[in-house]
Amino acid sequence: MNDSLNPSPMPQFQQLTIQGDDAEKFLQGQLTCDVTKLGLSYQAAAIGNLKGRIEFGIWIKKQAEKHYDVVISADCADGLKAHLNKYGAFSKFETSAPTPIYPCVLADEPTFSHKDTHNTPEDTQAWMQSSIAMGNYWITSTTQGEFQPQELRLHQRGGMDYDKGCYLGQEVIARIYFKSAPKAFLHYVQGSSDVPAEGEKLGKIQVVNAIANGQDTQQGFEALVVARPEHLTDSDLTIMELPLALQADVARLK
Repeated sequence: MNDSLNPSPMPQFQQLTIQGDDAEKFLQGQLTCDVTKLGLSYQAAAIGNLKGRIEFGIWIKKQAEKHYDVVISADCADGLKAHLNKYGAFSKFETSAPTPIYPCVLADEPTFSHKDTHNTPEDTQAWMQSSIAMGNYWITSTTQGEFQPQELRLHQRGGMDYDKGCYLGQEVIARIYFKSAPKAFLHYVQGSSDVPAEGEKLGKIQVVNAIANGQDTQQGFEALVVARPEHLTDSDLTIMELPLALQADVARLK
């Protein structure tokens, strides 16, 4: 365990609203997903950097025509707003100030709510447990720029589109998809030690998100990690099953 890192506190999230005539076109040139196919449910997606790594991990939905709601880790919200304003300086849309939104589990799915009744530690704990079990990772300021979208199986969750055209980091991401495959990728694991911090490296295994296994932190942890399968086999971690859609090979089907 790296003593310089502390287990992550319960995550907080904020929402930004993006509205205007050019909102769809602008977002299409930024996000990994196909914005024209968004609906009223939150879709996991990302904005990459020029190295093809996730700079902003988000959830997005189309609230109405020319109106999109974006949810992001609270410690990345101001950075996202600055990014949108910088790249969208000559586009016709407005970005709202970040406002709080609360993680919760509804109908057995991790989601978000504006209702104060969901602003509880119990709701956040349930969201974290459900999200980790389902591969619903979240990126914070600690893990910005650490992971490539395919490593996190974002393409298996509908959050990447390889046919929609250019977006930030697209050349690198597409090259990995069409010409190779990540050697390390997302796994759901259990461990018996103290809860590791986001971004912490357990040998050659990197933690994305982690939570105590139950109320007693001495009982170990559950986590989403990025690792090569052989490194997990050689570790003392127990590999758990992700949902069926995330069990497929991360490489492109030939």
